[in-house]
Amino acid sequence: MAEYILEMKDICKSFSGVKALDKVSLNIKPGEVHALMGENGAGKSTLMKILMGIYSLDSGMITMDGEVYKANNPKEAMNVGISMIHQELNPILDMPVYENIFVGRELRNGPLVDSGAEIREAKRLLEDLGIHVSPHTLLRDLSVAQCQLIEIIKAISINAKVIIMDEPTSAITDHEVNVLFSHIDNLRKQGVAIIYISHRMEEIFQICDRITVMRDGQYIGTDTTKNLDENKLIKMMVGREITDVFPKVEAAIGEVVFEAKNISRGKQVEDVSFSLHKGEILGIAGLVGAGRTELVEALFGMDRISGGEVFIHKRKVEIRSPRDAIKNGLALVTEDRKGSGLNLGGSVEDNITTVAIKKLLKAGLINRQNMREAADQYIEKLKIKTSSRNQAVGYLSGGNQQKVVISKWLLTDPEIIIMDEPTRGIDVGAKRDIYLLMGELVKSGKSVIVISSEIPELMGTCDRILVMAEGHITGELNREDFAQEHIMSYASAIEV
Repeated sequence: MAEYILEMKDICKSFSGVKALDKVSLNIKPGEVHALMGENGAGKSTLMKILMGIYSLDSGMITMDGEVYKANNPKEAMNVGISMIHQELNPILDMPVYENIFVGRELRNGPLVDSGAEIREAKRLLEDLGIHVSPHTLLRDLSVAQCQLIEIIKAISINAKVIIMDEPTSAITDHEVNVLFSHIDNLRKQGVAIIYISHRMEEIFQICDRITVMRDGQYIGTDTTKNLDENKLIKMMVGREITDVFPKVEAAIGEVVFEAKNISRGKQVEDVSFSLHKGEILGIAGLVGAGRTELVEALFGMDRISGGEVFIHKRKVEIRSPRDAIKNGLALVTEDRKGSGLNLGGSVEDNITTVAIKKLLKAGLINRQNMREAADQYIEKLKIKTSSRNQAVGYLSGGNQQKVVISKWLLTDPEIIIMDEPTRGIDVGAKRDIYLLMGELVKSGKSVIVISSEIPELMGTCDRILVMAEGHITGELNREDFAQEHIMSYASAIEV
């Protein structure tokens, strides 16, 4: 057997004259879990899209099982045994689970699709991965985490030789992560190679055998996991040491600016009350399904509350729509940046200015000069890496897309900024930029609510943490009382 099942040598790729990849190489052994690391914009996704036949390479060579390999589309890649779990999900929402799993490779009985066989196989795969979902359930009725698990099943089910996992744990619980890791171990024993892309350092050191690092479209190096530690890896990724992963900007915490009293939204949120102070970063922790996103979406007017009251500066306000929320000084950076935060085909400029467009009018008409100046201001302020303000947002890295979403809301000059999973799927450097921005916001007198599934992130950035479970607030901790075990026990609705 050859040492490498997959070899990518001196891969180059440019877009509109801008070099995205410059002589990048990657070698994968059978049965290894190989981490591909780098900041957003390093070129990881571009390299994997070339491997999957989504992009064509400009120069270089790929071999699979010792033979020259070239795929013109993902179906051709799958036919030779390469599958990919994408970071940004693209489920067919009005199609049931079993059809999503087998879309494009339907099980057939003669010329006809064998739905019964697909349902039986889907049920087996769901049970194997410990997912309690009916094969008949429509994807639109599932959570983001459940959709992520269906993507994982789809990739595993084609009996691939190489599986690319791009941020596979970004939306799933610790229990589901452990189930996934046991499946990865089984795949490894069967000789399946995994290319594992994640910004969660603890996962990389737990599951991966070797690590390849990219930076600015170039190959930096490959080493075994045991020869590296977190500090060495970060230095390879960013070209410098980041000693303070969670920079905490101290801000004066003042009077209560926002109060939610006895808020309910069906069974997903029940009788929730909390307050938010000026200059405070308030975290909301909890497991998937705890009701965190449902709570903030209801407060922002995306869904009607079924009970309760909202007060801003002690004045009762009615928020029936996002427009009402914006008028009252609220902003919401949503969990799903691609689904609800961005117009992927629109330019960076159009995306940044879309919500605050009325502020940029002149004599009631769209003023392009004002829009350009506003876009340039936030591109510089948030260090958005883009070829120009006219570049389509869909071509930006995940971290830069997230900065565009945040810019869009900051341009409205909100008093209260709600951020739902603001650093999901972005690299350590972009995360630090967002943490510093949160600090600058509260130092200027604004207030921030942040939802995160990463407890160290909440403990490192917040002044106070609320914990939710099954639609209720089950615990509240001040900074001096932060402890991961307390947060987890509250999240599981267990008394400490």
